[in-house]
Amino acid sequence: MINWYKANSVFFWTLVIAICVIVFGAVYSSTLGDIAGKFMSWVSHYFGWLYILSIVAFIGFCVWIAMSKYGKIKLGKNDDKPEFSTFSWYAMLFCGSTGIGLVFWSIAEPLSHYAAPPVGIEPGTMDAIDFSIRTCYLHWGITQWVCFAVVGLGIAYFQFRKGKNAQLSNLLTPLVGEKRTNGWFGRFIDGFSVVVSFAGVATSLGLGVSQICGGLEHLFGIPKTQETILWIIIFITLVFIISAITGVYKGIKILSNFNTYLALALLAVAFIVGPKVTILNNLTNSVGQHIQYFFKDLFMTNAFGDNEWVMNWRVFYYAWFVAWVPFVGMFVARISKGRTIREFIMGVVLVPSLFTILWLSVFSAIALSTVQGWSLENVQQLIASPETAVFIVFQNYPLSKIISMMIVVLLGVFFITSADSATYSLSVMTSNGSITPPTYKKVIWGIVVAAIAYILLSAGSLKPLQTISIAATLPFLIIMIAMMPALVKELKKDKE
Repeated sequence: MINWYKANSVFFWTLVIAICVIVFGAVYSSTLGDIAGKFMSWVSHYFGWLYILSIVAFIGFCVWIAMSKYGKIKLGKNDDKPEFSTFSWYAMLFCGSTGIGLVFWSIAEPLSHYAAPPVGIEPGTMDAIDFSIRTCYLHWGITQWVCFAVVGLGIAYFQFRKGKNAQLSNLLTPLVGEKRTNGWFGRFIDGFSVVVSFAGVATSLGLGVSQICGGLEHLFGIPKTQETILWIIIFITLVFIISAITGVYKGIKILSNFNTYLALALLAVAFIVGPKVTILNNLTNSVGQHIQYFFKDLFMTNAFGDNEWVMNWRVFYYAWFVAWVPFVGMFVARISKGRTIREFIMGVVLVPSLFTILWLSVFSAIALSTVQGWSLENVQQLIASPETAVFIVFQNYPLSKIISMMIVVLLGVFFITSADSATYSLSVMTSNGSITPPTYKKVIWGIVVAAIAYILLSAGSLKPLQTISIAATLPFLIIMIAMMPALVKELKKDKE
């Protein structure tokens, strides 16, 4: 028993914390919300600038390392080949990360910035339209993927090139030494990463369930009740646990390939039924806007003015992505063995960002075209329920029922693939970095994540846990910053 505890101390204590969160969230939801809100406000006010500069640093680091002499170094031995085809690799990258969030916000977010942009931009104007679309590109494009790439690259390099286990604490070894990463410091880093991960993924999966419920209510009149939520979560949880048990080579790969084909089909159908000329003009103009204002938008903050919009949207998103980093980085590393560093950066940062721009250019054009002529009050009423906004917008287009059904299925499979990759990563992080964690841990973490999502949805809000998990990313952000010089220090020792 003592030996089991020593080998599984991170698993034991993080599981205890998860159970406490479930109980506290169920009994004291409003209290948790108040604490989380105050904590997030404090973090945003005093450290919003740090999140912004960190994202800038991550972008610069990824560009530099891909173009440097280290870009040719392989994530593995010199003769290792990629384990997955390029298409399957891209599919798993997209489906195992924040794809569910992109679908959820692809209609509601551009409308939100159109109706309520930051101070200095008049709502409902062309300036608001331009700002809303390029802002969505920034939020869902390169800024999130560089976060995943920094940590994923470090894990993949130390694991496949240096023969270390897949623990996040190993990335700091060049700075603090083996003794500390193998001791209490390393266990704290690994445990904290697990806590940030399960909280972040539970809230995101909750968003997916909310939108699935909205779609079922819109399509079939099935009301969004606790019973409906429970049955959806039970069904999807059973599927993703079975998928997690079958392993990366079968479950996640097959589901990711299927969902990527479905996403491409939905994108094509949306383009065909939508205002095609407007969509193409939107793509052309918005890409130019994104390039022209990229650095201005990236560094956007007010030294002497109102920062409410920046903190509520931009810093909130950056912190949310950091909350996803431990498990997404772990998963991205696992599927990237045999790729070079340059290929890794291109695949993890550039390709998903370009697809995101293409996706958002179609859906934002449809959303903004739909509300032309609406009052701002009506637009705000639509986005007040973002889980149903996409179904309402498409209801006046041809094939609306088919599109809505495709969206529901897409969300369901995204739920499964995201939870699947999260369950696998949480199991690895609580198994001393073993890439073949025991089945019982996959099952336990799958149940824990599903339970947190259900209890918070039943309580009426995902916001408390989402906010507290995001606010808690501040220490992990500092760890991420330290990972960059640590990786460079180790790369200098490489003989390549």
